[in-house]
Amino acid sequence: MPLAERWVNDLAPNNRNLELQTLLDCGFRNKSDRMVILRCCGPHAFFLERVVFPFELLSFQCPKDSEVEIWTHGLGGPELLESCPALELSCEPIGALADALEAQELETANPWLEAG
Repeated sequence: MPLAERWVNDLAPNNRNLELQTLLDCGFRNKSDRMVILRCCGPHAFFLERVVFPFELLSFQCPKDSEVEIWTHGLGGPELLESCPALELSCEPIGALADALEAQELETANPWLEAG
């Protein structure tokens, strides 16, 4: 089998697995005055790398088990600024947190908006 066919066949199951996974909607805001690079590595060979300019907001999707790294370029070369699980950057409530937030919203809802 030619190398190109083997490469495509090796990637095909990963792509199918990635499509079956639930992707998180995530967001990252670069609050610094320097350009940074966001790298997101996840299961099944998932990889995302984006340049984020100062004060820019980046929205992206990734598998929930992904790890996010924020890099910058210093005098000595690339520097890792921060590393965190993708769940910490999630824009959507997850599981019990979603239920708790829903309950809190119902308790603090404006009475003028309630049907009575």
